[in-house]
Amino acid sequence: MNTKNIVIVVLILVIIGAVVVLFLNQDDTTVVNEPNLQEEPMPVEPDGGIGDGAEPLEVMEGEREESTQLGTSVSGQEIVAYHFGNGETEILLVGGVHGGYSPNTTSLTEDAVSYFEANSTAVPENIMVTIIPALNPDGLEKLGTAGRFNANNVDLNRNFDCEWSAEGVWQNQEVSGGSEAFSEPEAAALRDYVEKYDPDYAIVWFSAEGKVYPSACAGAPSAESVELAETFASAAGYPTEAEFDAYSITGDMVNWMAKQGIPAISVLLSDHESSEWTKNKAGIEAVINAYAE
Repeated sequence: MNTKNIVIVVLILVIIGAVVVLFLNQDDTTVVNEPNLQEEPMPVEPDGGIGDGAEPLEVMEGEREESTQLGTSVSGQEIVAYHFGNGETEILLVGGVHGGYSPNTTSLTEDAVSYFEANSTAVPENIMVTIIPALNPDGLEKLGTAGRFNANNVDLNRNFDCEWSAEGVWQNQEVSGGSEAFSEPEAAALRDYVEKYDPDYAIVWFSAEGKVYPSACAGAPSAESVELAETFASAAGYPTEAEFDAYSITGDMVNWMAKQGIPAISVLLSDHESSEWTKNKAGIEAVINAYAE
């Protein structure tokens, strides 16, 4: 075989070898790429990962932090509620509605916060006690009559949606009830809390008369409000009255609660200085025990 023929044979073998290699590579590629799998998404747990059968945290009954910021005042001060216990029956205690005009109501509810912080066993398993010491923190910074109102010069206890009027009455003078019911951020903050959590009973402190009143909105007090008033007053040593009739009250917070179906009472301390803690502690404990299992 001459040189020319040898070169031709070598070229043919090289071409055949290249074709074989190309075929094998194509076959390997096919094997690797088939099937063209896509990654399956991880399944999402229907309970949000909390656990078998558990409800999402936002709808679980009784779950609450130690404190809740309800909102802020006109000047931006926080309005805070403190919670004790995790029971399904919630008793709401409110002070400081009239700020520096009735500072003893804030002192009283702050005393209550301190008491329950130091005595966790005072709250039965089925009870939650929620305390708002200062609904009107802006007014609390002002002494005397000026402290009764918020920074918009509105009487918060004339700003709720029960027979509301823009012009309210306090003793022998007109006071502002706001531009509309719940126009004030403090009143709106309490409304939002009540509508969200629907407390079972409420006690709200004012001053000064030394009496306890059940609540009602355009009608007679409910039997439960009357019972609540009698339970508290009997233990605290205050007299009860069926109705406050010294002058007409519009936009009252406690009466608005009655409109929401919540038995609620107004406790008027004897003066503007003393918190009368011992008396009121007895009243609070009597109410808690009345609704404990």
